[in-house]
Amino acid sequence: MTAQLNATREQWLAARLDLLEQEKELTRQSDALAAKRQQLPRVRIDKQYRFDTEGGDASLKDLFGGRSQLLVYHFMFGPDYSAGCPSCSSIADGFNGFFVHLQNHDVAFTAVSRAPLEKLQAFKRRMDWSFPWASSAGSDFNADFSVLFTPEQQRAAGIEYNYRREPAAPGPLADKTIAESQTSGGEGPVGQMAAMTGTDIPTYTRDRPGVSAFELIDGAVYHSYSTYARGLDGLWGMFQWLDRAPKGRNETGIWWRHHDRYGTE
Repeated sequence: MTAQLNATREQWLAARLDLLEQEKELTRQSDALAAKRQQLPRVRIDKQYRFDTEGGDASLKDLFGGRSQLLVYHFMFGPDYSAGCPSCSSIADGFNGFFVHLQNHDVAFTAVSRAPLEKLQAFKRRMDWSFPWASSAGSDFNADFSVLFTPEQQRAAGIEYNYRREPAAPGPLADKTIAESQTSGGEGPVGQMAAMTGTDIPTYTRDRPGVSAFELIDGAVYHSYSTYARGLDGLWGMFQWLDRAPKGRNETGIWWRHHDRYGTE
């Protein structure tokens, strides 16, 4: 849709007030959805997950840090990655600003990835991040919360992500090598992002992004909510700003990079 040019201030105000009513309705719907999220049934977590953190070995309950709620960002950083997923990294650029506020409002926050802690810490230093980041290496945590899949699942239509089953990856794509993934043109946006993590397409896409919420009730941990894929859009700060820019997201493929790589390519 092409915007009207050379409008009068009166025309602009009339159009803006019409849009405002739609924005208010969306806000009301968003508030109603938030209330429904809080009313979802809880599932007790009895499995003993272990995490490697800066403070040492930790359980899922330990990640609450004395608070009653825990938000986990499932960050795509597998053990074979040389850098974090660029999309997850873009989202994580906003974590430094808000996690301290959550922690002072009875909500613990941490990112969780499968890569070894030392690799996560090195990338965290590179990105100048300060938010908590735990390694789930050797744990079933990622698989149990639908953000990790096996090569066999990729090939046999066994991936259920974002509450739906994906078709099997075509043989040539599933077997794509790192070198082939990083050739110019690659396999489109997914190939570009895989290259930025130093992996091939199948390795890159076995890990997935998401957010999971947990509650501590009478000493037991309960799972209350998880969202994936476009369900993370509202947490992706740059897109919330772009949605208010004159040209919107104005996307032509994967334009974002790790923030220290702009101007270097």
